[in-house]
Amino acid sequence: MANYFPAQARINPSFSEPELIVTYAQASGAFLALAEGKPRVKIGSEDLYVYINRLDLRTETLSGQAAGNLLPSATLVGEYYQTATYLIRTRAIYDHHDMAAAAGYAVGLPAAQDLAMRQGIFQQMRSGLLYGFNASNGEGLLNTVGATAVTLPPDTYGNTTSQTYDNGEMALYILSQIVALKTRMFQSGARLSNKIVIVSPQREFLQFQYGNIVQITSYQRPGAGTSTTGQVIENVARENGDTVEWAFDDTLIGKGAGGNDAILITIPEIEQPDIEGINTNIFADVKPNNKAVNLMYADMAAPMKIPTPTPDGAITEVNELRVSSGWCIRPQGLTILSMPY
Repeated sequence: MANYFPAQARINPSFSEPELIVTYAQASGAFLALAEGKPRVKIGSEDLYVYINRLDLRTETLSGQAAGNLLPSATLVGEYYQTATYLIRTRAIYDHHDMAAAAGYAVGLPAAQDLAMRQGIFQQMRSGLLYGFNASNGEGLLNTVGATAVTLPPDTYGNTTSQTYDNGEMALYILSQIVALKTRMFQSGARLSNKIVIVSPQREFLQFQYGNIVQITSYQRPGAGTSTTGQVIENVARENGDTVEWAFDDTLIGKGAGGNDAILITIPEIEQPDIEGINTNIFADVKPNNKAVNLMYADMAAPMKIPTPTPDGAITEVNELRVSSGWCIRPQGLTILSMPY
């Protein structure tokens, strides 16, 4: 990791602005797709795999006017899922000469290097969350086996891209995908309230939030003339007891089917369908019950910093964090939408 602070030539008298022009990167919202909105800090620093047990139920009964003698029974089947973990590491090397050169630019080098290392690890975590560290193993949310994959169909006017699509039809299409998502997860009913997270590139849903006003036509449309595509989606979801949260990550550009942009629509945490009286979902009361849809594990909430001074007076600092890839343990709770831009 280089520290390049060249010598400066200045004219005096002059004024030097003490504030820096810092390079900005996108603060990814992809982690909102996880249950609780963040990785689970549960694994150990040397744990190489994470395992989750699954319990499946199939119950047979016999009905008749007379009491039967040969009775069927419930079949309980145990399975387990697994995913690998990976150790992310990076380092910083500098000495007192580097610190002095950085001071000429009003930069505190130890703090800057520490933040730079953390950003690199967090960006690698984002990559593991979305695409996995080993995609051939089905790692990463976009490689989830069994997730629903759809491609934006043409609207009634034949438009196929997000820039030309009818704004009202786009809102209805996204709402239809939310309906399909909730239906697959049995998340219907007055008592269920879901947080629906949509992760997309900025150029897709940010435009839907701000720029795409639903057009006025010869018949009344929800929000026509006043609301954007995104506002229509939010308002309809809110009126039905749900919330829609938008998250953005530009690495999803070109990651969908056919090189189109990828958009994730997910309910990060399932609500247990329940009802008073006769409950045909009563087996879900078995405990412990993991309600997560998307998971990622880490051994610490933040990278560990390991200072290791060297004999020549330089300082070497290593940052490391062990994490799993993004892991969708309920594939019915994830829709991967490919949208041409």
